[in-house]
Amino acid sequence: MDRYHSFDELAANHEHGVDYRITVIRQPASPVAIIAPHAGHIERGTSAIARALAGDDFNLYLFEGLRASHNYESLHITSHRFDEPRCLSLISDSSTVVSIHGCKGEDENIYLGGRHRPLIDHFATHLLAAELDVETENHAWPGKHPENICNRGLTAAGVQIELSSSLREGPSEPRVIASLRHALLEYLHTLD
Repeated sequence: MDRYHSFDELAANHEHGVDYRITVIRQPASPVAIIAPHAGHIERGTSAIARALAGDDFNLYLFEGLRASHNYESLHITSHRFDEPRCLSLISDSSTVVSIHGCKGEDENIYLGGRHRPLIDHFATHLLAAELDVETENHAWPGKHPENICNRGLTAAGVQIELSSSLREGPSEPRVIASLRHALLEYLHTLD
């Protein structure tokens, strides 16, 4: 269970720049926001993955835990309660929101959720082509709640990507990032 149910509660008990850091990089021409609401030491490796996925093409948001220990227990806010104002501002201008998360797992697995079914399927096709294990249904992270941060962009439908512990910072991570970036860039061209 999360210690806090909103960002205001968290901010009242923790110090920006000491316990956590927020990064927002806007790419005004991009309709896509890549966000990692549990980055830094909260869910290891998600900062680097989100940065690499965004590159210079997409908007980026990171909420990073900086504490020496107990980041998850102290700073994790469930995705359907995550309401940090700078994140909400960024995604309010984004038609597509992709959130990067980390989950436990000894196997290299990717779990796709959210309400943007066409993009979920498009990501899955590219990940499977790269010989990566991906699940889009019947897993613990469906990401379908309307208040889930990935579903709070302009279209109310985004994608939540959960990456297992062994996948993050492992040998397959570069293939995951390359596959997701290629899929996202390709998908955007189909919308032109």
